[in-house]
Amino acid sequence: MVRQMKALVLSGGAGTRLRPITHTSAKQLVPVANKPVLFYGLESIADAGITDVGMIVGDTAEEIENAVGDGSKFGLRITYIPQERPLGLAHAVLIARDWLGDDDFVMYLGDNFIVGGITGLVDEFRRHRPDAQILLTRVADPRSFGVAELDASGQVIGLEEKPERPKSDLALVGVYLFTPAVHDAVRAVKPSWRGELEITHAIQHLIDSRADVRCTVIHGYWKDTGNVVDMLEVNRSVLEGIERRIDGEVDEASETIGRVVVEEGARISNSRIVGPVVIGAGTVVGDSYVGPFTSVAENCRITDSELEFSIVLRDSSIDGVRRIESSLIGRHVEVTPAPSVPSAHRFVLGDHSKVQIHT
Repeated sequence: MVRQMKALVLSGGAGTRLRPITHTSAKQLVPVANKPVLFYGLESIADAGITDVGMIVGDTAEEIENAVGDGSKFGLRITYIPQERPLGLAHAVLIARDWLGDDDFVMYLGDNFIVGGITGLVDEFRRHRPDAQILLTRVADPRSFGVAELDASGQVIGLEEKPERPKSDLALVGVYLFTPAVHDAVRAVKPSWRGELEITHAIQHLIDSRADVRCTVIHGYWKDTGNVVDMLEVNRSVLEGIERRIDGEVDEASETIGRVVVEEGARISNSRIVGPVVIGAGTVVGDSYVGPFTSVAENCRITDSELEFSIVLRDSSIDGVRRIESSLIGRHVEVTPAPSVPSAHRFVLGDHSKVQIHT
């Protein structure tokens, strides 16, 4: 008999590293290949056979609820759980206690992206059912992450949150699997120096209590999409997997090369599109070049411009800009050339001066 399993998805947090985009939008809803990052996680949860999802929400609750709804479009049942302030991952487990009950659950950070989903991980957890199972991946600079220390046999013996001197290069990925044993652990921990209840401390409590804590080191693609560089990298990764599809209008003066998606209602005229690229519904591209690894959302206008390796959010316009690359452009943005300023020279010259000026 397969035990009931739930998912706890964290969709609060201020998204400070993605400002100014997140001043007006939830970081989990910033699109990758024209689909919010959060949606990829919800699809992965549904693919793993989990249907009951508790969504931790904060200041952006209304926006998240409007985007996700009751979860039926993902094949899920969503219960929204408000968190007054982002007080740590362990705090999220603490406030979801009544909803979680005595069921096993996967905790998924809504701004994380894992290529290939979590089905294999969930199946492995269901087979062996340790008290906790964590995902790890090797990173160049572990100081910005929770870091795991393993013994010679590969067993987890210690965890640290954002250490100044990491004991390994193994960072915790934002997906955790727990049995109800974690509830005693989150109640036992105290706030860290950051004023948060850290999930790393709760898992360390399980380790110290000789609970069965296991890890899986993943070698595939994972990103915490908390900053612009990682958002662009995730966008690139997703676009590499798209299939060519032209549902909109492309005139005879235009050229589309490679994996290009032009959504219904989009119009391309006298332009060159080199994939992988996604052009959203209702967007108009004219007299322009759109290069690889670019996603342009719905109802945008790209005119007499060049754009590459970038994300453009909905209802924005770029007009007369010769080159934009490695950029994240928000909603309702207008990008145009600066007005030309007349050139002038001002002098105070003495008698008998000679002046040479490049014109």
